[in-house]
Amino acid sequence: MTFTGFSDQAFTFYEGLVADNSRIYWQAHKAEFEQCVREPLRALLDELDEWGPFHIFRPHRDVRFAKDKTPYKDHIGAYGESQGGAGHYVQFSHAGMFAGSGYYDMAGDQLQRFREAVDSDAKGTEIADISADLASAGYELSAIGALKTAPRGYPKDHPRIELLRRKGLVATVQWKPAAWMRTRAVVKRVREAWQGGAAMNEWLDLHVGPSTQVPDEGELARFGPL
Repeated sequence: MTFTGFSDQAFTFYEGLVADNSRIYWQAHKAEFEQCVREPLRALLDELDEWGPFHIFRPHRDVRFAKDKTPYKDHIGAYGESQGGAGHYVQFSHAGMFAGSGYYDMAGDQLQRFREAVDSDAKGTEIADISADLASAGYELSAIGALKTAPRGYPKDHPRIELLRRKGLVATVQWKPAAWMRTRAVVKRVREAWQGGAAMNEWLDLHVGPSTQVPDEGELARFGPL
């Protein structure tokens, strides 16, 4: 399947799901989801395969420990991780699109390497400058979370305390619904968003890299607002 954009039906599918997040709605529109949402996303990912392979997240929510018991996600997302360790995420919903890259949720060994590098004057200044450039270019810098104070062993007045407090580092772009989302321009927009984070990801791959910790069974990488 050649990617030609997300159709009007893709937007209306999620508008309907937001209005009626139920099994009845899902079963009645499951074929529409497959044809108008999942298949176009797969076609988009084929065009972006230099950042793959990708994992498309399940549409079902894990509600076991959630206060919100609605059964289905109001968006679809996909994630790919490079050999160096940096992840790339893209998301589509009735509210628009979202793309980002980086290390969203660092494991303990990654956090240690990240903080040691940020603490270093040369390495730390480099990533601080890269982060500032990304922010100036319109990217939002975020992570799964951040400490309320300095991590143990680091001063609260550290010149790069904001970076040290982070539990990850990703650069993201969010777009509201627009006509270009119904065209092949989506490929260019997502590619440019990921390419824009290249310097940050190269720094992270060099100084942090993949975790060597054994992940919990069945755990998948998480990225962005799921």
